[in-house]
Formats: sequence, C-alpha cells, structure tokens
Amino acid sequence: MAERYSNQQKAAAVMILLGSERAANVYKYLSDTEVEQLTYEIARASALSAEDLDDILTEFYGICLAQQVVSEGGLNYARDVLEKAFGAQTADQLLEKVSKSLQTKAFDFVRRADYKNLMAIIQNEHPQIIALILSYARTEQAATIIAELPDAVKLDVVERIAKMERTSPDMVKLVERTLENKFTSIMSSGFTELGGLEYIAEIINTMDRGSEKYIFDELRKKDPVLTDEIRKLMFVFEDIAGVDAMDIQRAMRDVDPKDLTLALKGATPEMQEVFYSNMSKRMAESIQSDMEYLRGVRVRDVNEAQQKIVAIFRKLEEEGEINISKGGKDDMLV
Repeated sequence: MAERYSNQQKAAAVMILLGSERAANVYKYLSDTEVEQLTYEIARASALSAEDLDDILTEFYGICLAQQVVSEGGLNYARDVLEKAFGAQTADQLLEKVSKSLQTKAFDFVRRADYKNLMAIIQNEHPQIIALILSYARTEQAATIIAELPDAVKLDVVERIAKMERTSPDMVKLVERTLENKFTSIMSSGFTELGGLEYIAEIINTMDRGSEKYIFDELRKKDPVLTDEIRKLMFVFEDIAGVDAMDIQRAMRDVDPKDLTLALKGATPEMQEVFYSNMSKRMAESIQSDMEYLRGVRVRDVNEAQQKIVAIFRKLEEEGEINISKGGKDDMLV
C-alpha cells in the first residue's frame, strides 16, 4: 500500500507522526534542500489511512534497523538479521534502499563546499584519496580542482578516477575519519560504484581546453588505450567536424560572431573550413577579414571561445534539437 507514495511523502508522514518537537530535532541534520523538500511535502500532506501509516512506519523501522545492523556487523550480518525479521525478499529491498541512501549522502559536504575550501583540504592528500573525494564531487567542482592541481598529480588523479569502479567501505570510512570536522560520518554497505570512464569524461569536458589538451597528451604516453576510451565518451571542439551540416548550421545561429572569430583564429585550416562551409559566403568573408586584424590573441582566450561553442552544441543536444557525435561518427540505421 505504501508503495504508491513517494519517498518524500513517506518522510513527511514520519515527521508528522514524530510530533513537532522531535521533528525539529531531525531538521537540524538535514541540508537546506532536504529541509525545503520535506517542508513542502508536510505542507501539502493529505490524510492517510491507518493502514497506509502502518505500512510507512513499518518500512521506516526496517530501514532504521538495516542501517543499525549494517554498521554493527556488516552486510552479511545485516542480511541475516533482516531475513529473520522480515523475510528474504523484504531484507533485500531494505538493504538496497539503505545502500542507495548512504551512497547519496556520502561526502555530502564535498558537493556543498566552495571549491577553494575543498582545494585547501585535499591538495596535500595522496592522489588516490583525492580521486576518491572528487568521485563524490559535482563535475564542475572536480573539473576546477583537477585543473589547478600540479601537473604530475593532475594526471595521476585523472587516471585513478577513470579506473575506479568500486571502493571498499573501509576506505570510505578512513577518509571520512581524516576529514571528520568537515562532514557527518556515514556507514557504507557493500561496495559503492564511483568514478569511471563516463564520470572522468564529463569532468574533462568541463575543463578549460588547455588542461584538457595537457591531460590527453600526457595520459596517452602512459596509457593510450585508457585515453582512447575516455576520448570516445567526450565531445570536444574538433568533434564538430563530424556533426551533420544541418546541425552545425543550427548551432551556429546561437554562436556569438566574436567567439567564432576568436575560436577559428586558433583552429586548424581543416576546422576553419568546416565552419566556413556551413555559413554564407558573406559571413565567411567577414570572419576571415576579422581574423586578419586580430593580433596578440592569447591561447587561453581561444580555448575559452572554443569551449563556449562546444557548450552550445552540448546544450542543443540535451534539448533534443541536434545530434552530436562523440569520439567519431555514430553508426546510423538506414
């Protein structure tokens, strides 16, 4: 019966049943976003039947018990206790919910932290520890921090995140204890999936072009296979050459001519031709004329302009207006 309610609605029901005083104490441990969501659900809560409330409280009790036994005796012990209390099927469901809940909350302070403060905390840590922490960070946070790390550390961290798949709860708890003044300790059950190729590809996609190029050039020397695997998941400025002409023309309507001029100033002749062939002759001549008078251009400015154009292509793809090819042309059905 309780399955017809969302997790937010169930949480609101539990808070209401706790009473205002106990509920206020619970609020102290929630993030601003959680407080806002929970308050909204409490405010719009409708009357629940006694049967529904009983189901919700039973599930809540089961989750609390699961968290407790996992922390006391580990995953196997927890499964044994829960199976005896609720049966095998319910035990598996409770353990899955606890695992997802704890995974979401892991290193919650990292996602809320200002990147400068986070950088100050982790910059002297071992690359493996940095990789673990950044695997819980938002991609824009991780991109900014990796870009500012020393070159040798930068490559090491990127490689470790890319190869990271599962991390032991003991490792997570060790790092948590080291940074105990910065976050609330959690107990993790099983193994949590972290990092990986898609995650590091998303991070590098968010970086400035200079850092992106350096990482790929140096990482290719160490592990060309891994480099190609990451690269295939990305969409960078040069990949625009593989985009359908109609999609390029659509994206160019949103590109600032000044950014386009700057981006093409540092592009290869082949990439310049890709854009020229998808604009009017008059516009192409205007861009070429502006480029001739462009002097003293910084590589950094060119990279930023190219990144802006790439961001437009990505945004349009997310909105479903165009299709872009990541790491080469996609296979098409005819």
